[in-house]
Amino acid sequence: MKRSFRLHHLPVMGVIAAALLSVPALAAGPGNDPAALAKIRDTAMSSDYAWQRTEDMTDLIGPRLSGSPGAAAAVTQVAEAMRKLGAKVTLQPVKVPHWVRGIETGELVEYTGRPQGVTQRVVLTALGGSGATPAEGLVAPVLVLKSFEELKTRAAEVKGKIVLFDVAFDQHMADRGLAGHAYGQGSAYRRNGPRMAAELGAVGALVRSVGGAAYRLPHTGSSGLLENARIPAAAVTAEDSMLMARLARRGPLSMKLVLTPQNLPDADSFNVIADLPGTEKPDEIVIVSGHLDSWDLSPGAHDDAAAVASAMAVFEVLKKLDYRPRRTIRFVAWMNEENGQRGAAAYLAAEQANAGKHFGAIESDNGVGRPFGMRASVMPQSVKLFAPLQAALQPIGANVFQRQDVLATGDLAGLERAGVPSFAPIVDTSSYFDYHHTPADTLDKVDPDILRRHVALMTATAWYLANMEQDIGRSSVPKP
Repeated sequence: MKRSFRLHHLPVMGVIAAALLSVPALAAGPGNDPAALAKIRDTAMSSDYAWQRTEDMTDLIGPRLSGSPGAAAAVTQVAEAMRKLGAKVTLQPVKVPHWVRGIETGELVEYTGRPQGVTQRVVLTALGGSGATPAEGLVAPVLVLKSFEELKTRAAEVKGKIVLFDVAFDQHMADRGLAGHAYGQGSAYRRNGPRMAAELGAVGALVRSVGGAAYRLPHTGSSGLLENARIPAAAVTAEDSMLMARLARRGPLSMKLVLTPQNLPDADSFNVIADLPGTEKPDEIVIVSGHLDSWDLSPGAHDDAAAVASAMAVFEVLKKLDYRPRRTIRFVAWMNEENGQRGAAAYLAAEQANAGKHFGAIESDNGVGRPFGMRASVMPQSVKLFAPLQAALQPIGANVFQRQDVLATGDLAGLERAGVPSFAPIVDTSSYFDYHHTPADTLDKVDPDILRRHVALMTATAWYLANMEQDIGRSSVPKP
């Protein structure tokens, strides 16, 4: 007869560690025996639980931008699903930004060689945190720039202009396994460009969409604009950015821009937290996580619904096997990763004093492309300790273990700075940025078999960390 999986002892945040210490000892699981790891892998590979939860989140709810009804519905949906697995859920309160998209149009109204009566539509989408134009829009000259260096040299020309940063996403880099680096280079212009343009007197800012697959799709994301200088800011498609650059070479170029977003007061939301308590060291914690919010253009299937579902599936796999870890495995669905990381900040504030009891933390936030293994910010001498985990994952081709000094993965960055080793799946991201932050990030882009491999990697790694006999040390993030 299987033991009940129901948890009765999860207290409010801040006293979790003390309460876990008082929990009666539970029967020990099989630990990191190779046969147990193989069972975890094979059970995950035969389960469609993560696919079903991804389908629920994307098809029944859709977009989940912080502060929206969709985000609130996702909190309820995930919490209820975790309760059905027998877990007692804690909802950790978080105040989140509440930004609402409005009308968004762009039109090229003046340029050299324009036929009488002809204008050209520009496909664009507002960036998160963007300010608004007047309701009727604004018309201004467009200044096309290729770099921050050019912004500096042409600073005197910026005032009164709409500044366009025409910086291409490096797909060649993405195709060779460096998509994250390519995204980092491009997103620097999205995050910092509008703010820098505003400081120089620009009346609007545009960025070339940060992503591949030039199918005239705009990619949204955070703008980095400051509260007292929220100029209208938008991402334009790669095709329209190139068009404007070509027209600007012919002569003066002007645009009519209409953006009517609203920056509303902060809204109430939650991180969703659930624990599977440890049998021997219940006060030591291993986190497995993804972020619950998405941008408002799509249901965010890869970013990050399927990853949240994979983290949920860790509990489902272990429940099927009736495996109990030595350390507590904690599921976290973070709120507000996309435009503020308030959920991560709330968790860190509540657990700062308990950071030393966090043995390791896993976050998946690079889509659910084919997984190859894990990146980890463990000490160099600890790498050899993960050989048994690598052996268990070799049959599904997910046995790479790549050590880095710092991962700085979204919601785990603060915990990592506090010494908690971070882990993140190594996945194929060569096509991820084709639909990242676009209307195309939909369920059909997720491969069910690859998702099962993702679950196997997440579950085996979480279990392995929760049952390790050896200490893997603390992360050592250099001080800024």
